[in-house]
Amino acid sequence: MAGDVKTAIIGSGLIGCGWAVAFARGGCAVSLYDANAEAAKQAVKLLARLAGELESAGMLDGQTAAQVTARVEIADDLDAALGGAVHVQENVPEKLDVKRAVFSDLDARAPRDAVLASSTSALLPSTFTQHLDGRDRCLVAHPINPPSLIPAVEIVPAPWTSAGAMDRCANLMDRIGQKPIRMKREIDGFIMNRLQGALLQEAFRLVADGIATPEDVDTGLRDGLAPRWALLGPFETIDLNAPGGVRDYVARYGPMYAKIAETQRQTVDWTGETLDRIEAARRAKLPLDQIPEAQAERDSRLVEMMKHLGSNTKKS
Repeated sequence: MAGDVKTAIIGSGLIGCGWAVAFARGGCAVSLYDANAEAAKQAVKLLARLAGELESAGMLDGQTAAQVTARVEIADDLDAALGGAVHVQENVPEKLDVKRAVFSDLDARAPRDAVLASSTSALLPSTFTQHLDGRDRCLVAHPINPPSLIPAVEIVPAPWTSAGAMDRCANLMDRIGQKPIRMKREIDGFIMNRLQGALLQEAFRLVADGIATPEDVDTGLRDGLAPRWALLGPFETIDLNAPGGVRDYVARYGPMYAKIAETQRQTVDWTGETLDRIEAARRAKLPLDQIPEAQAERDSRLVEMMKHLGSNTKKS
């Protein structure tokens, strides 16, 4: 538990509220602020729903949803939210000019020892912090949505981010039960989107080249690789898939992957006929008007899976 540590959440959408629940579950006092006062008021319902879902799944470490949400206050103004905060988590829209303006405000008004973190999934921290006097305390802390449920968080430095800021952010994430991924330097896509992008590139290629249908690709991942990846990372997987560990695996299968790589050097067009085929396959399986229902079902199943994997996640 993070004790009396105060965190400030800027932006009260799904990611902001998810962060608020994650920090509050970890024992932090949380101040949630949104420039849109009406959105901030509506966040109360979202906080209750997120915490309630976790309580039902037994994922609040013995706490009740009411105890967790009681640690979250809705701040009337930005200064009230920032006062006394040791960590500020920004969750405004993915627009560079907006990020730059918000971080200028945060750097001028937040306590000088507070870490300023962005939840951005696409913008490099150097692009919106270079102009700041306190740029050494700025970084990206990118979650997989919602952070109240998925523990991994990428901590990405700008070239000028201090080691101390990285340490403080990583230590806080660890204390509240998140799994910090401490990156050495910034790169487009960070880690998780780069891995996901490489997989999607090959998925589109298999459909574009007429090798498999979209349904077959989904089956291969969902019912083939994904169950294993829910327990192990790629390096763990290959280490366990050869008698002599990772070096033995590379000796056995490296030539095969090198041959495959020769066919993967060109990017694939994600539009045109390929996209038409993928969209037609998805709409035949799931009409557009049923997507909200399917999203709710996905989230419910994800909660159950994370509950099942919880003990393993805490040990890893």
